[in-house]
This record gives sequence, C-alpha cells and structure tokens, in this order.
Amino acid sequence: MTRSRWPATRRSWLAASPSAARSSRRASSAGEMVPTDRARRTSSRSTAASPLSGSPLSAESSRRDEEAMRRILRCGQSGACDDPSTGECSTFYTATRTFDRHTQNMRVRRLLGAIAALFALAALMSASAAAATPRVEQADLNGDINNIMSAYISSSVSRAESDHADALLVVINTPGGISTSMDEIVTSLLNSHVPVIAYVYPSGARAASAGLFVAQAADVVAMAPGTNIGSAHPIQATGADLTGDLGKKVLNDAVTRVRNLASMHGRNADWAEDAVRNSVNIGAEEAVRLHVADLEASDPNALLNAVDGRVVPRPTGALTVHTAGGQIQDFPMPFWMLFLNALIDPTVAALLILLASYGIITELSTPGAILPGVVGGIAAVLAIVSLANLPVNIAGALMMLVALALFVADLKANTHGILSFGGVLALLLGMAFLVNTGPIGLGVNPYAVLIAAVVTSGFFIFFIRKVWQARRRPVTTGAEALVGAKGEAREELAPEGLVFVRGALWRAVANGSPIPVGSQVRVVGRKGLQLQVVAGDAGPKDAGPTKEDG
Repeated sequence: MTRSRWPATRRSWLAASPSAARSSRRASSAGEMVPTDRARRTSSRSTAASPLSGSPLSAESSRRDEEAMRRILRCGQSGACDDPSTGECSTFYTATRTFDRHTQNMRVRRLLGAIAALFALAALMSASAAAATPRVEQADLNGDINNIMSAYISSSVSRAESDHADALLVVINTPGGISTSMDEIVTSLLNSHVPVIAYVYPSGARAASAGLFVAQAADVVAMAPGTNIGSAHPIQATGADLTGDLGKKVLNDAVTRVRNLASMHGRNADWAEDAVRNSVNIGAEEAVRLHVADLEASDPNALLNAVDGRVVPRPTGALTVHTAGGQIQDFPMPFWMLFLNALIDPTVAALLILLASYGIITELSTPGAILPGVVGGIAAVLAIVSLANLPVNIAGALMMLVALALFVADLKANTHGILSFGGVLALLLGMAFLVNTGPIGLGVNPYAVLIAAVVTSGFFIFFIRKVWQARRRPVTTGAEALVGAKGEAREELAPEGLVFVRGALWRAVANGSPIPVGSQVRVVGRKGLQLQVVAGDAGPKDAGPTKEDG
C-alpha cells in the first residue's frame, strides 16, 4: 500500500542524512530551491493519502512518489546532486539552524530590554522620591560679621533661590561685627525668595550685637538649649560708649532698625529695643517665652520638623514653610573666603602694617639682608587686602604713618628718645582709630595695641639704633681701611718712593715737601695701588720692621 510505504520511506530519508551531507547542504545557496519540486512533493503526499489506491491513477502517483524519494536518497548519500531537489534538502537543514539563532537573539534582546526598563523605573522612582523630599540648604554664620561674611551669606541666598530650595537654614554663632556688613546681610535675608530660618546653634553659641539684627531679619528664629541672644548697644571701636549728638544719632538709628525687623515678623519689638539701649541678653527658654525667638530646638532635624507648615509673613505675601523630613545640604564657606575672613580683622590688619614697617625699614638699614624685605613686602600686600575690606578711618591710618616717621626721624637726629616717645603715642592712637566700625563696635584689640606699642618702641630704640651705630663706625677692611694708617718711608719721597705700611711695601706720593728716608708717614688717601702720604707725627709705629728682609 502506498500509505504504509510512505512513512517508512520518510523515516529512511531522515535517517540517511549524515552530518557531512548536512554541512555540504548548509554551504549551498538558498536560492537553488525550485518551486516545482516543492509542489511535486506536496502532490505526492496528497496522492499517497488518497483513498483511491486501487486505480491506475493511484498506481502512477505511487510510482512517481517512489522515484522522487530515491532521488533524494541518492542526493543525501553522495553529498552532491545536480537535481534541483538538492537545494530543497539543504534549505531544510539551513533554515532550521537560522531560525534557532534568530530565536536566541530575540530572547537576549527581550532580556536586555527588560533590564533597561527596570533600571529606568528605579531611576524614575528615585527621582520622584528626591523631588518629594524637601531640600534645605545651610549657611554657617560663624565668627565676626564683616565684608567676607556678608558676601558669603548673599551668595548662599542666591544659590538657594537658583536651586529652588524649600528653605535656607542660617546657623548663627557670632559676637557681632561691622555695621555696614550687618546691613548687607539683613537686606539679603529680607529680600530672599525662599524662607529663611535663623538657628542659634550649637549649645554655647550666641547671637550678640550685630547677630541680633541678623536673627531678627529671618522668617523664623530658633535657638538651641544653652544659647543666648542680645547685647546690641552701639559702642566705639575701643569699647567705650558713644556720647554726645553722634551717640544719640547712632543709638536712635539702631533702635528704629531693630524694632522694624522684630515687628515685621511679629516678634517682641520692645525687648529688641531694650537689647539695643541697655544691652540686655537672655537665654533660649526666656527668648521663646518673651517671643524674641519663635521656638527652641535641640538639633537641625528637629527644627525642620517643628517649623513645617508654618506660615511666615512677608511684605510681598506670606510664605509657607515645607521642611518636614527635609534633606539638609551644608554649603560651608570656601577656603579662599576662610583665608580672607581670617585676614579681614582690624587687629590683624594693624599687626600686618607694623610687620611690613619692620621688614622694609630693616631692609633699608641693612641692604642685602633680603629676608626682612621679602617678609615686609608680603605683609604690606596682605595689609592692603585686609584694609580694602574694612571701613578704614583715614585719621587713624595717617596717625600710624606719622608714628613710623617719628621713629625714623629719631634715628637720624639723635633726640635722646623724644621723637620715639611721640611715635609711641601716635601709634597707640592710630591703631585705636584705624577701623571705623560704626554703631557696632569691633576695632583693634586694646591689648594688641599696647603690646604692639611696646614691641615697636623696643624695635626702634634698640635694634634699629644699633644698626645705625654700626653703619657709622670707621671702616676696618678694604681700601678705605688704609686711610689714617701710619708707616715708614723706605725711600726718599721726592715726591715718589716706597713706604712700609701695615706689613707691606707700597708706592707712595708725598703731599707737600719731600719726606726723607726713615721718616714717619701717615696715609691720607689712595689711588689704585699708590698711596698718598704726609709726614707723620712722632709716636708708636705700626709699620712693622724697619728693614725689609732680603
């Protein structure tokens, strides 16, 4: 039967396909497949499955089918066949391998796509969480308030605005500072587009003098346990009270300013005025009770949770603080600002001026020393940088210059210390009034002034005086050392001859009348290797032996 032979033949065809034949078919071109052979195979299969197996048509179909199968078997055993069906056989094996590789590539691509999607989802979730967390930027107002501190706080406000921060946390620990710098900081905080939280922290910190004005300019004032605030009475740079009409003007200006700051934020303006007029000072608990500060918080995180949702008044409209669970980003003062902040100090500026004076005067007194000149030049440059950022009082600076001039003049004209005493007084006054601190007193340290006066007096009276005395001593070496020396004429000088001076023979010329042999001579000058001599007075000779050896 055709039906029973067809499966057997098909199995033998599959079994008779060796690996070598498969490799050769893999190298054949897929374009060799003939559509007529594919149709012939389909026709054979349909004929074999036909129920009319006893008819002549069925017998003919069976014969053609067996013939086609034998051709395929011959092709598989020989590995090469001119029959177009060979391409069909090779196409069968090659297509299976290609389909398997394509399936594997698709699986790898799908796996990589799934991994990339997971990473993108994780990044999106992280960005969403970061966007949901409030961002609070921190600035540290630690130390004296000056131009550098003002620039740092102003830049912190600008950065918080550009970063769209939810709040700016200003951590305060200051004894006060310069009034002009204080005004700049207050203006920056009042005009900030983000809420400003002033926090007197850590325990032991203070917001004194100018620090009170800065704290009252913030939207929220918080204090850590063990901190204090107040003592903002205007004083002079020396620490003395301002008196007269000037004192009244400065005091009234400070009172009005601090009352405005406290009233704008709903705080106790009466106590703020009392802190300016009478220098009162209170701790954290008392400040909260009197509503000088808004709250007391033990640490920054507790503070952010406590002020969350608070509505703060502003001239342009109220702001709502969103800081619960916020992420604090601290932006400390850069290194170059730290250096300038340490440099810009009235006491440091005055000491740098003195150091520059010491170095330059020493270099001029002893040329070639080099080191004093280098130190003095560097100190002078640093002093200029420091004074450029301080409100310098011209009268104080001129007084220091007068003091230095008096010290130098006393070295030139020996006045037995009278000019040096005047220089010490001028130095004391100049250092005391060098910096114009305005209503908030911060000048040169008085102890530093006294120590500098004593050291400067000793420097000019002892050290520089010794240098000038050494310069006025007669020369004891070199060509000039022979002038004034005595010797003996070894030949008659009429007017030229030989003389013996200080252990050596010299050509000499007599000034005036001839000098006989053996006479005393005294050197009065020298031209090259020739001495100018005159007849010397009788006395002990320093000329050595009277006869030349040999």
